[in-house]
Amino acid sequence: MKVSEALASRVSIRDFLPTPVPGEAIRRVLATAARAPSGGNLQPWHIDVVGGEKLDELRAIVRERITAGIQEQTDYAVYPQPLGSPYRERRFKCGEDMYRLLDIPREDKPARLRWFARNFEFFGAPLALFCSVDRGMGAPQWSDLGMFLQSVMLMLREEGLDSCAQECWSRYPETIGRFIDIPPERMLFAGMSIGYRNPEHPVNSLVTDRAPLEEFVHFHGA
Repeated sequence: MKVSEALASRVSIRDFLPTPVPGEAIRRVLATAARAPSGGNLQPWHIDVVGGEKLDELRAIVRERITAGIQEQTDYAVYPQPLGSPYRERRFKCGEDMYRLLDIPREDKPARLRWFARNFEFFGAPLALFCSVDRGMGAPQWSDLGMFLQSVMLMLREEGLDSCAQECWSRYPETIGRFIDIPPERMLFAGMSIGYRNPEHPVNSLVTDRAPLEEFVHFHGA
């Protein structure tokens, strides 16, 4: 698979088949993705992979906390507040396009909340990944995390696997931290659902828009 093919076929999958992910496949992916660049070769990413009975256990724990209405102190805001233009409009359209595929109208708030809660079931994926980082690291190292996770997602496509990167897990840093034993000097950055896409589910047909080149690129002497 060419890199361009992996990029074109990588989408956020929100309904997975129960088919197990081979252990050797995820090990190959992570070992190769570790070639991602990082400033000064710090390699600031810390990765935990959860599957099998342990993943079932984690799902049950989080489900109980959501049902009980338990909220935890987050370490960072996923989006700036307020979110200005054009970013606000892009986020809004992404959500509306997804709910249109799901046939959930905007006024049906309970149905939308129920769908959002599926994030915390990993959309039925058989494997979950969590990325954490030392609290002393700054914004440049956070960009390194993004490059590593992008590399993971592209390598998953080469293996015939799919993923959904999920910053929503930042809502439960204490629960996840206790479960996978993240030391206090590190913070949870994001999670990721990993598995094989369900080709029958309409949500997996969502392909989000991208701005045209002229909107975000300025050429200077090139």
